[in-house]
Amino acid sequence: MTHESLVNEDWTNVVVRLGGAETLDVTARETKAFVRPREIRNAVDLLRLILAYCLGERGLRSTTAWATSVGLVDISNVALLYRLRQCGDWFAMLVGQALAGAAPKASRGRLIRIIDATTVPKKGRAARKSNELWRIHSAFDLPQERFGHFELTDQQAGETLDRIPVVKGEIRLGDRAHLQPDRMANVIEAGADVVIRAGWKSACWLDAKGHPLDLVAELRKAAARGRGLIDRPIWIKRKHGAPLALRLVAVKKPAQAAAEARRKARRGAQRGGHQLSKQTLDAADWVILITSLKPKDFATADVLALYRLRWRIELGFKRLKSLIGLKGPPGTDERSARPHVLAHLLTILLLEPLVDELEVSPRLAEAA
Repeated sequence: MTHESLVNEDWTNVVVRLGGAETLDVTARETKAFVRPREIRNAVDLLRLILAYCLGERGLRSTTAWATSVGLVDISNVALLYRLRQCGDWFAMLVGQALAGAAPKASRGRLIRIIDATTVPKKGRAARKSNELWRIHSAFDLPQERFGHFELTDQQAGETLDRIPVVKGEIRLGDRAHLQPDRMANVIEAGADVVIRAGWKSACWLDAKGHPLDLVAELRKAAARGRGLIDRPIWIKRKHGAPLALRLVAVKKPAQAAAEARRKARRGAQRGGHQLSKQTLDAADWVILITSLKPKDFATADVLALYRLRWRIELGFKRLKSLIGLKGPPGTDERSARPHVLAHLLTILLLEPLVDELEVSPRLAEAA
């Protein structure tokens, strides 16, 4: 199955997977995407028409010509644009229902949920000038290897660790942007654990007595002793509430990787026009992780192995953009751009059960 076949030979299966014609009609009417049958006879035909436009390479005129040729509907390109603009809430509901239908459960041990976001640019000269974006906040679930959550915002909404609802028992993986102590506390209090990449100055580090802890000094001491591994308790100061008790897991990078990290840090300092500190260079030699997982349940190697799974979401985003063809939506009107992006998110959810046929990379079970 390809994304274009969704509106052709696989169309009947798509309708069934979205709950059937009656359910689609109910949700379309509820969101005012489809009010009464006129040129478009029912919600199923409306969905097929909108997906054909959003997923294909045709413009508005070519899509309406295609719809007429296959006997779907005979409407103008202006009418199609109007219909598209009415479908934002409906497509958001369909995406939510598709996600809920495959909602993960923490089983066998733990669900692993990778948190990240990707972006597509908004169209128009003004949008390009001010770097306006659509941001897709996502959760990628393992071992299912499926997107478990999507939320669409503009560039004003930043990445937050607790934006996506917690599945009790999950292990949530995040990068440096997600080292947010109060939000980490929210996730942990909801019944999850976290594994987060950290920078040496990403937080206010504390020791067991609540005194400031010099993280780089700890890294230097370990290196001086010939130890390439640190696993110890650590606390992080919060804006609200008591310090968050966590666990520091750090591993020294191989020489080649450390050298590359230092070169990257130097290039960043040059581009930013600022002085590179000795602390930054020393910390570049290490992978620094913060976790709430207990040592008795997850050994140091287990924590490091968990974080290495973060690359899986990058493959998920690659599928979304290359396989499904997600790119900046046409036009500058948010009313048409929003359903255009949501149509692509809905499509990846329809295609993902066939990921074994589509994905070249090894499955989690094979890579573990």
